[in-house]
Amino acid sequence: QVQVAESGGALAQPGGSLRLTCAASGTIFRSYTMAWYRQAPGKERDMVALITAGGMTNYAASVKGRFTIARDDAKNEVYLQMDMLDPEDTAIYYCNRHIPSLRLSWGQGTQVTVSS
Repeated sequence: QVQVAESGGALAQPGGSLRLTCAASGTIFRSYTMAWYRQAPGKERDMVALITAGGMTNYAASVKGRFTIARDDAKNEVYLQMDMLDPEDTAIYYCNRHIPSLRLSWGQGTQVTVSS
């Protein structure tokens, strides 16, 4: 069974940093365009960043310059380095394939809370 698991979420102070990890079992990320998504309370799930199989990246305007997506195909993992965190970044963060029709089952996500 294909599963993704997100980890690394925590409580952080404004201006702080966190690094999220997405790991997969039952599938190999290598050829996939992968993305990080987030869902804040009462809001829809939105894409935050994506990375293609070739390493090209794209970011939502709200995180550009603060977040960095990366991948390690040898480990079958995708990462999201989050710097200069803002309370508006508070959400549950998920990873998945970028193309909706090819998405894997959603994991449970990892909670990021930014608060002083």
